[in-house]
Amino acid sequence: MADLAHLDEAAAQALLDSPLFAAWVQALGLRVSRSTPGEMVLTLPVCAALVHGGGVVCGQALMAAADSAMVLVIAAQLGGFQPMTTVQLQTSFLRPLGGQDVAAQVTARVLRLGKKLIFGEIEIHDRQARLVAHATTTYALL
Repeated sequence: MADLAHLDEAAAQALLDSPLFAAWVQALGLRVSRSTPGEMVLTLPVCAALVHGGGVVCGQALMAAADSAMVLVIAAQLGGFQPMTTVQLQTSFLRPLGGQDVAAQVTARVLRLGKKLIFGEIEIHDRQARLVAHATTTYALL
């Protein structure tokens, strides 16, 4: 395993657009904004399909974006995709992401890369750079 491996933005986007991700996840329209060693930043465009009756983006969409960003940063750390599964994804929603927001920024970081378990955190910010959600996560390499 390479601790400082890196996928550039184009390679990370190609992975996100590949059949490794479910079609409904791809339909979220996630775009890789920045990829640096140990960190991946995605943009989640806000559209009417993601906004529920309360006028805010649904938590399921935010969690899917968080999970997807983490898979990409882990793949970057490993030097390419390896089969893995989410063991735990604990999400705290700190403020609503309103339907008037154009996009959310999803930043995933690897906290510890073990031989079988990987720990990370994800922050989601609105267009005013306010923290909308924070998640911690554990993945297992298969």
